Amino acid sequence: MTMDRAAAAGPADALPAASPYPPSSRYHDCPIAVHVGPDGGATPYVRHRLLPRTEEAAPVGAAVEHVVEAGDRLDVLAHRYLGDAGQWWRIADANDVLDPRELTAEPGRRILVPLPGGTVPGVARG
Repeated sequence: MTMDRAAAAGPADALPAASPYPPSSRYHDCPIAVHVGPDGGATPYVRHRLLPRTEEAAPVGAAVEHVVEAGDRLDVLAHRYLGDAGQWWRIADANDVLDPRELTAEPGRRILVPLPGGTVPGVARG
C-alpha cells in the first residue's frame, strides 16, 4: 500500500524550516515551497520575492545619495558603502528600476544607497 505525501506528513512537516539562505541574502525571508512532479519527486523552490516599497528599502535618514560616475558598478558601490559587494541588491531595491544595470548606466544619475543601521559614512557617532 502506498501513501501520498500529504497523508504521510507528520506535525513537524507543518513547521517552517530554517532558511537555506544566509541572513545577508535577499532570499533569506522568502518562503520556500515544494513542487511535487507527476513522478512524485519533490523540488523545493523560492516563492516570488516581492520588492519592498522604496521608503521601506531606504527609510529617511538611513540612506545616502550617490552621484554615479563613469565605471561605477552596483557591486563596487555596495562594497564601498555597505562593506559587502554581495549586497548590491539592497541598492537596487532602494531605487525604482526594473533592471539594476540602469542605475549605473548614465553618469550623473543620483541613486539612493541604503545604509546598514542608518549610519552615514564619514560621520562620527558619539
